[in-house]
Amino acid sequence: MSSEGKRLFNIIILGISFMFIFTAFQTCGNIAQTVITNLNNTDFHGSGYTSMSIIYGVFSASNLLSPSVVAIVGPQFSMVVSGIFYSLYIAVFIQPATWAFYTASVFIGIAAAVLWTAQGNCLTVNSDENTIGRNSGVFWALLQFSLFFGNLYIYFAWQGKTHISESDRRTVFIALTVISLVGTVLFFLIRKQEDTKAPGDEDSTNEILGESSSARSKMMRAVAAFKKSITLSFTKEMMLLSVTTAYTGLELTFFSGVYGTCIGAVNKFGSEEKSLIGLSGIFIGVGEILGGGIFGLLSKNSRFGRNPVVMLGILVHFIAFYLIFFNMPNDAPIAPMEGTDQVAYMVPSKEVAMLCSFLLGLGDSCFNTQLLSILGFLYSEDSAPAFAIFKFVQSICAAVAYFYSNYFLLQWQLLIMVIVGFFGTITFFTVEWEAAAALAARGSEYSSI
Repeated sequence: MSSEGKRLFNIIILGISFMFIFTAFQTCGNIAQTVITNLNNTDFHGSGYTSMSIIYGVFSASNLLSPSVVAIVGPQFSMVVSGIFYSLYIAVFIQPATWAFYTASVFIGIAAAVLWTAQGNCLTVNSDENTIGRNSGVFWALLQFSLFFGNLYIYFAWQGKTHISESDRRTVFIALTVISLVGTVLFFLIRKQEDTKAPGDEDSTNEILGESSSARSKMMRAVAAFKKSITLSFTKEMMLLSVTTAYTGLELTFFSGVYGTCIGAVNKFGSEEKSLIGLSGIFIGVGEILGGGIFGLLSKNSRFGRNPVVMLGILVHFIAFYLIFFNMPNDAPIAPMEGTDQVAYMVPSKEVAMLCSFLLGLGDSCFNTQLLSILGFLYSEDSAPAFAIFKFVQSICAAVAYFYSNYFLLQWQLLIMVIVGFFGTITFFTVEWEAAAALAARGSEYSSI
């Protein structure tokens, strides 16, 4: 197999592995709050929103050290161990206990930071200036199939159910645990690149796939990775992109946890309200897959860079937020187990709800594929620290959003996303224009990004 063929193979395996793990985890996150509110066990007092807030809070803090961890143990082993912790978190739902639920939330936050730092490094190592856009799109499309499969099962398994029994819960989470473990095992198929060196090497591409037998050398690599993360955090480009990244954290919380809960709480949907959570996840996944596939395939042919894709993303999201505001009751995110009988500005429509799910997924893919692409392009020599900062900002904003989702009515959550999304789009445009100018000064063909 050629060098380019090996790199594409690694990207595909990376995407498929993440697809399995996040088929389990995202389905878990989508139904967690609904499952918890249906628990008959009075000894359990956990909250799905609180759990996700803990996860993303720890995730955020852990991103400061995750480049050092990946530098020491290597990205492949880092992803394997992280995948095991994802499986343990999902397994907690088989027989929930409050202490285990929140403890697992802490550990998966740490694992997530390591997993995504290693992913960003692996993506960049297996790409170059001409393939980073394509590879980002391929990875994102494969990853987002995770929203399709798990939620398809939920839709059919929970059809017509207004209460989730203990048997239903155990069946779902045993299956999700096994799926997560399958994805973890697939990481072993990723082939190492022989020509990469560690971060901190002045004459290298500063990647961290190289192996070192010296413990002192590994420690130096870990310290170098940490210092590089701090340094990059205060660069102009990273600070501007952090506003865009913050928006992706807020809308990630909304479409992956809050919106499904809203749909499941609307009593006007009748006996379909619980199964519609799964159908909503499917439509989000279709939007994500379509966006990732199209923007990955078209990246080589675009003469205008990344800005038009981001502009499409914010317009699509604004349309979705407008329709959700009219379609969903204001108290849907914080409704009790009995649901809500309130009506917004129109009688709740299942069709409009599913259209909004699709638009949320499509818009999210617009932002994330372009962020992955521009980070891999701007920081090809420092990919691990750059992606760690990206996930740090995204996860801390997701944690904040999960926290306020316990208290804020729907209209205020939508307003926050509109404001941050508007400014995040402007800051992305600024960085992209500067990147285009720098590339033109080097005499490169910008359309090849």
